[in-house]
Amino acid sequence: MLPTAEALEGKRVPDVRFKARPDDQWRELSTDELFKGKTVVVFSLPGAFTPTCSSTHLPRYNELAPVMRANGVDDVICISVNDAFVMNQWKAGQDAANINVIPDGNGDFTEGMGMLVDKRDLGFGRRSWRYAMLVRDGVIEKIFIEPDKEGDPFEVSDADTMLRYINPDAKVPDPVVMFSRPGCPHCARAKKALNEAGIAFNDIPEDQRMITTNVLRGITGRMTWPQVFEGGRLIGGADEVQAWIASRAQ
Repeated sequence: MLPTAEALEGKRVPDVRFKARPDDQWRELSTDELFKGKTVVVFSLPGAFTPTCSSTHLPRYNELAPVMRANGVDDVICISVNDAFVMNQWKAGQDAANINVIPDGNGDFTEGMGMLVDKRDLGFGRRSWRYAMLVRDGVIEKIFIEPDKEGDPFEVSDADTMLRYINPDAKVPDPVVMFSRPGCPHCARAKKALNEAGIAFNDIPEDQRMITTNVLRGITGRMTWPQVFEGGRLIGGADEVQAWIASRAQ
């Protein structure tokens, strides 16, 4: 039986020590080190590399983490009953630089939360139920626990629900993506303009993601580099990016 939100809110998080490998060096992290004197968003999930966790849960938290930090959150933590090597490889593969992944390899934290569930039917052993919480100075202020039903429900522990709780009026910027070419001076100019304007963007270079000129033309209808999108809308090349940035400042 999973605990209710009412039973957990106002309680302190479990006092445990995590065996982690930040910077590929073994380190023991205490609960105090992660939570004391901080406002922290925690989301927990059944396992690294699993479908919903990799396609939706982690990526959206990574995307919204800067907005959460702008609204008073000090850290965004993902906890899963996986070992440190698995968690680090998953974070690297997901390009999730905005997330602090914490391995709960023995399930001590998850068990202390009352969220350790039996997934032996899937060959997973004991794993975490999916939930998310806002923790202030080690005390659970708000927790969203997925409904206790068959399968792997994903209805309330998502990043958007958490952000709405933190600040219902928080503005979520549309994602900005650049298709670039190494050594391209116009690409460098567009990147410089975006960085100076403080606009976060994903750079997809030609040589790393199989984005050839032919693919670029198929996507944008253009053959020149770079090509920048915002929220699915084509902005264009370096000159158009600079004009777009100038219009945002007006």
